[in-house]
Amino acid sequence: MNHSFASDNYSGVHPDIMEALQQVNHGHAGSYGSDEYTANAIQKFKEHFGEQIEVFFAYNGTAANVLGLSTVAQSFNAIICSDLAHIYVDESTAPEKFIGSRQITIPTTDGKIYPADIENKIQRVDDQHHPQAKVISISQSTEYGTVYTIDEIAAIAEVAKRHGLYLHMDGSRISNAAVSLNKDFRTFTGDAGVDVMSFGGTKNGMMFGEAIVFFNPDLARQFKFIRKQGMQLHSKMRFISAQFHALLSKDRWKKNASHANAMAKLMADKLKRIPEVRITQSVDANGVFVTIPKAIVPALQEEQFFYIWNEKLSEARLMCSFDTKEEDVERFVMKLKQLLTLTSEF
Repeated sequence: MNHSFASDNYSGVHPDIMEALQQVNHGHAGSYGSDEYTANAIQKFKEHFGEQIEVFFAYNGTAANVLGLSTVAQSFNAIICSDLAHIYVDESTAPEKFIGSRQITIPTTDGKIYPADIENKIQRVDDQHHPQAKVISISQSTEYGTVYTIDEIAAIAEVAKRHGLYLHMDGSRISNAAVSLNKDFRTFTGDAGVDVMSFGGTKNGMMFGEAIVFFNPDLARQFKFIRKQGMQLHSKMRFISAQFHALLSKDRWKKNASHANAMAKLMADKLKRIPEVRITQSVDANGVFVTIPKAIVPALQEEQFFYIWNEKLSEARLMCSFDTKEEDVERFVMKLKQLLTLTSEF
């Protein structure tokens, strides 16, 4: 099967993580998280994020975001996010069904939202006729592959705290963001003012599994019931836990994300030399956004599939993974050049 640039979800499972699954696939162990593997994985999270955290495992990213948000927002509340946010664009109506909150969006050109725009959306406080803003949700890295700096996150957290709001982080690609910032996880999450966060594993080499991390333990007090009600209490929890333990050990998360980010940089460097295409966003993490002439898109997708992000602009999203190889990038760029040459001859 040809390597695609469609999504880091298309990639397989990292060999070390597959081995971790094999290692726990022997004998019996307690169910629903009452096993030593889950305890060990939780301790790994505490090593990275601090002893004060509470962490829970879920099966997929939609659940991690929606259930995490449901602890800090009620149905009469509003969640402020970008108009590209995964919870607004790609979680279908799961947030509305399980939380009931309104999502108030902020238009973005780079995937980020900024304090002044957030302030403008905090309106009619204590007005019973208006949804009450309660949560600010940001993605790290963003849906445009850009990465918030620590100062940018802290500034948003300051707005949240000043208005009595919570700050939620969608961290489906948080490892790629950490590599981009060259910082440990804690510096741009809990230490920067994040209250609750989803931590993605499947986009960085895991088979399945996501985590919900609470930096304020009080917020997690009822979460075990929320997770059960949300149908995300995995019975054989050790098969999620073992993966997270392997990912967070021996810097595997960092090695995987570093490679994916490096491949995106390589792709961007090569595409910059082609006059007919234009990179539209800063390549901070493992995604490259680039405009490609519409005439060659179908043939290029047949060679190595990718998604068109903005059809009007013919803007493509090229995602790199832990298993992307330099020859995959070379092959894509070569095919792109060939198609451009053929097009120019007619």
